[in-house]
Amino acid sequence: MPSLVSHLSRYGTVRERVSLSRYTTWKIGGPADILFEPSSIAALSLALQHLKEAHVPWMVIGKGSNMLVLDGGYRGVVIHLSESFATLRQEGTVLIAGGSYSLIRLAYDAVRRSLAGLTYAGGIPGTVGGAVVMNAGAHGSDTSRVLSYARVVWEDGRIETVSREDLEMTYRTTRLQRERGVVVEAAFALTPGEESVLRKEMNAWKAHRLRTQPLQEACAGSVFRNPPGDYAARLIEACGLKGARYGGAQISEVHANFIINRGEARASDVLHLIHTVQDCVNERFHIALQTEVLVMGEG
Repeated sequence: MPSLVSHLSRYGTVRERVSLSRYTTWKIGGPADILFEPSSIAALSLALQHLKEAHVPWMVIGKGSNMLVLDGGYRGVVIHLSESFATLRQEGTVLIAGGSYSLIRLAYDAVRRSLAGLTYAGGIPGTVGGAVVMNAGAHGSDTSRVLSYARVVWEDGRIETVSREDLEMTYRTTRLQRERGVVVEAAFALTPGEESVLRKEMNAWKAHRLRTQPLQEACAGSVFRNPPGDYAARLIEACGLKGARYGGAQISEVHANFIINRGEARASDVLHLIHTVQDCVNERFHIALQTEVLVMGEG
């Protein structure tokens, strides 16, 4: 591990035994062996080449808003894109944002520039890179509706501009969940709009989210994907599990598809509730709920 730390230090900032609870919105997660923040796209490319050649496992974390890191942490390298990847530029009606740029901030930037297409994202607490990987969405829209292309550094170090079509984006799923890579930039093709109208629309969505979701609590957004033609929250409520607690975790009393950390929750508490929900919904409705959150690390 010391030689790996020394090697990665050539390409960015390296820290050892970092608690990942500081990097997730659930405020849950054990330590990473190494937290690596690359200094540039070229540096990330070289670092990934080395990790592949050395057979070192790695994962990416952005704002950790859609991720459950297990209590044992992560044995390998966690890549975190720093502020050097939080860039933004405009080319006509296209906004091109770096992988670590805040999606909420991007939505507000679009409104200020009288560009329509991102008002749905004004309450999604993730990064641009994470939004592309997960095809993040809300209020009947998602990233695939406005994405033009993404720049990806693949696990072998190749840097490629990948079109929306080639990313194979469907409901909360993309090619990037099957093929390992890091989104370092994304271009959003927007349309002209009226700032006052767009701001009103985004504020209305924000008010709706505040009324219907436990956004003041430590959570990770929707835990389960909605099954075709139904809603995970409805199925969970029908099982009588709204408000159920285990350890320091609780199924939200505001929205049943959210699990909140009441202060001392462990990942194992959250996993227990996830499995309880899946078992009940499967037994009662014969529906296998799939998680929307990514589960990473060791238990």
